[in-house]
Amino acid sequence: MSEHMKFKIALGFAAIYIIWGSTYLAIRLGVGSIPPFMMAGIRFMVGGLIMYTWMRARGVAAPSPKHWWTASVIGTLLAAGGTGLVTWAETTVPSGLTALLVAMVPMWIVLVDWLRPNGIKPRRLVVAGLGLGFFGVALLINPTDIGGVGEIDKFGALLIVLATMSWAIGSVYSRHAEQPSSKLLGASMQMLVGGGVLLLASALTGEFNSYDVGATTLESWMALTYLITVGSGAFAVYIWLIGASTPSKVATYAFVNPVIALVLGALVAGEALSGWTFFCSVIVILAVFMIIRSKARAAQPTNGAVKFVEPPVVPIPRFRS
Repeated sequence: MSEHMKFKIALGFAAIYIIWGSTYLAIRLGVGSIPPFMMAGIRFMVGGLIMYTWMRARGVAAPSPKHWWTASVIGTLLAAGGTGLVTWAETTVPSGLTALLVAMVPMWIVLVDWLRPNGIKPRRLVVAGLGLGFFGVALLINPTDIGGVGEIDKFGALLIVLATMSWAIGSVYSRHAEQPSSKLLGASMQMLVGGGVLLLASALTGEFNSYDVGATTLESWMALTYLITVGSGAFAVYIWLIGASTPSKVATYAFVNPVIALVLGALVAGEALSGWTFFCSVIVILAVFMIIRSKARAAQPTNGAVKFVEPPVVPIPRFRS
């Protein structure tokens, strides 16, 4: 792998780490006066439409019907099943607990990627890193004292668990499914499909009938705008990283996001950043380092045996100007 490619991958990881670490707060602010499915649907529909139009205008070839089918599966699993359920859950679940539960994504991805046909067996260092990361996040956030509440909404927590499973399945599927040569075009298609599914869910659950546009706060509008532009851009980066790296490495964002959320809370909202928090953050970052440094290799089963091979690297698509 060239140094230029390594630099691009590093920038991609920085984007999903920092940007997605801030989206928990943005989602929480958005659902304060905008229904969850509607907000998530608008976020992906508008973001996907802008990106799709931009890519086609730059000369990227039109996708085939099979590409649209793949986008339908991935968009439903990632955008609708993943982000959509998390958005709904954040109407009742504090963002701290949400961050902790989302940290389950790497566990699910490793399991799904191992159990699928011709699956990839994780190296011991990856497993150790995942275990250490989950342990660090568990120490970082005390579930009995998140947001100053004692009883956590169990239904909302279940939604987040289901969302993490959906993200894991969609992530692994996207890495092996046939997609357009342009990963950004593929991401825009997935956003469009996911946004459509979410808006359909919004209509079926009666959000359109109960929503009062005039009561929407400026705070919610700003949060939605942030999610459409910056958040959707990070989603596209995530889709590309799934092909350029490995699922277990990309999923480390779930460990870093709670740390980013804590830092933003301290800088923006004046929340205390204690020595204990710093200690737990070091554990999380160490876990990320272990996983990134490991050489995950794909499996080629022979009579049930699992062998390791280096995963393929997908280059960033280049567009005509």
